[in-house]
Amino acid sequence: MGNDNRKFSWYGSLGLAILCADEILLFMGVDVIRIFFIPIACSAFVLFLDALNWMTRGESLIRSRRKEFLVMLPWSVFCSFIFELYNLHIQNWTYVGVPQDLVLRSIGFLWGFGTIFPAILETSDLLQVVFQKVRIKPRKISRATLFIHMVFGLLCLTVPMLFPHSTAKYLIPFVWIGFALFLEPINYFLGGRSLFRYFENGELKQLFSLMLSGLVCGGLWEFWNYWAEARWVYDVPFSWSGPKVFEMPLAGFLGFIPFAVECHAMQNYLLAVLNRRKTLTPS
Repeated sequence: MGNDNRKFSWYGSLGLAILCADEILLFMGVDVIRIFFIPIACSAFVLFLDALNWMTRGESLIRSRRKEFLVMLPWSVFCSFIFELYNLHIQNWTYVGVPQDLVLRSIGFLWGFGTIFPAILETSDLLQVVFQKVRIKPRKISRATLFIHMVFGLLCLTVPMLFPHSTAKYLIPFVWIGFALFLEPINYFLGGRSLFRYFENGELKQLFSLMLSGLVCGGLWEFWNYWAEARWVYDVPFSWSGPKVFEMPLAGFLGFIPFAVECHAMQNYLLAVLNRRKTLTPS
């Protein structure tokens, strides 16, 4: 592959321009921007990241894994609604300033939710170079270990829903780790991309880049959310959660770390199912 093919793609420059325009028009008070500010910013960010990945790594979702990118968008929406279903019971966040019109409100949610997985996974791909040399001794992971993780993950996902809201609202951390613990072993058994398979090879870059990606994306999301008219607000019950940074209590940012790992687990579960008879090349 020649260097000419790895120049910063035009859509990356477009994404950066849209992001800047989005910020400027927001502070100018343009109504449509105030409503859709977050989905626009997130979409522009994904375009910028993909172009950056292509330039620096020679590989990206849009340029070299386009089918994966296309199935990721609706899957990101679907998985986001799963978390929203949990929140109906746990009630840790609510939305304010959303349009009263059902069509506009639906567009905003679908658009915004569709950018979550691409942002997390594109950022993680970009950050892997930081942890390239972080390794552990390769070792085989037993089936018993995998099943134990699955059972604990399933408990994390079910127990919060068995308690009334007054108790369940304190159990949200279990939801943030449950899908990763439950799905990563399944991904391993299905022959897909799994953190457990990476661990067997002594690789930690995938895990650490995901964790850092969660903090990076979480910080950006909360920054954009703070200025938007249509945004989310939190009701975090822990008294020790610290002062707010934007709308998020300080300790709440820790939730973005396992959330990014869950995005990886959920996306690769879908891919493993769709490619059951294929061997997927780890990114």
